[in-house]
Amino acid sequence: MANRTDPAAKSIRGTNPQNLVEKILRSKIYQNTYWKEQCFGLTAETLVDKAMELDHLGGTYGGNRKPTPFMCLVMKMLQIQPEKEIVIEFIKNEDYKYVRVLGAFYLRLTGTDVDVYRYLEPLYNDYRKLRRKLADGQFTLTHVDEVIDELLTKDYSCDIALPRVKRRWNLESLGSLEPRRSALEEDFEEEEEKEDNDQPADELEDRAYEKDYYRGRSPTRERERDRRRDSHRHRDRDYDRDYDRDYDRDYERERGRGRDRDRDRDRDRDRERDRDRYRLREEKDYGREREGRERDRRDRDRDRGRRRSRSRSRSRSKDRKDYDGGDYRKRHARSSASPRRHGDGHEDDEPKKKKEKKEKKEKKDDGTDHPDPEIAEANKLRAALGLKPLKV
Repeated sequence: MANRTDPAAKSIRGTNPQNLVEKILRSKIYQNTYWKEQCFGLTAETLVDKAMELDHLGGTYGGNRKPTPFMCLVMKMLQIQPEKEIVIEFIKNEDYKYVRVLGAFYLRLTGTDVDVYRYLEPLYNDYRKLRRKLADGQFTLTHVDEVIDELLTKDYSCDIALPRVKRRWNLESLGSLEPRRSALEEDFEEEEEKEDNDQPADELEDRAYEKDYYRGRSPTRERERDRRRDSHRHRDRDYDRDYDRDYDRDYERERGRGRDRDRDRDRDRDRERDRDRYRLREEKDYGREREGRERDRRDRDRDRGRRRSRSRSRSRSKDRKDYDGGDYRKRHARSSASPRRHGDGHEDDEPKKKKEKKEKKEKKDDGTDHPDPEIAEANKLRAALGLKPLKV
């Protein structure tokens, strides 16, 4: 609540009056002890007493950039926004110089361009001394007119960015301001009038005689003077002509050099543009080749993985066939008889063929099919006895 702007205050330059002070400096003022203790609850009437107690001016000082009491009072005036008549009375106060500087600083922040020049320029005649605190905490000596000149000509004062004002001659051309008259101008005019009145009449007569004497010269001297003047005029004319010719030659030479430089610059620019275009094309081609190589590599890896998985599955199926067609299948063939499907003639034909082949083989081994009937009969007997057949 203590840091809020007065609700009845008007916006200045389209913003809150307190926003004319930078946010960092504003926050430092709000945290300052002088602001909390001495500026709390001040009004336009009671602020004059605090302004009369000022003994120096300045912005911020020290390592942590503490604001001065002068800056705290400026912030308080922006917060309560006193009337224009009160600010003008601050400026016209001749007894307290810091009150005058405080009012001038506030008017420079909030006033119009015409009011700034109208009420601050008369303070150029105030040469009283002021103490100013610097950023390192040391004090320096200044004067009221120097502070006013800083407010009218500089962009920063007491660590605050001052609003821009129009130039004085612009306001004079618009008719908003009258031409500035120096306070010493009347004294100068009085001195000139005194000098003119104090001149004796004899000196005026001597001057008139000298003028008449120099007017009445001889004709020969006049002709010599005219001839000399004409020769000097012709020489100056020739010099001017030579100078113009040299200037034109130098201008044409510089112009040609400028055209050459422009041509070389254009050529270099075109060359750089072509180089950049070629480099971009190479980068694009290289990117396409790289993408193609990556795509081929991925395809090769995919084909290799497929072949590997196919060979792996083929080896598994082969092992499974060997396992199923081996002794395990023979051993369990009798116990686990799988049901036969109807209509398969191949399953019935295969055992018959095997039996026929086996019988033929046994007949060949017994020797019963020998062409000699006696040997065949003997082999039958031997086969019945379990002996080996005769081989004749």
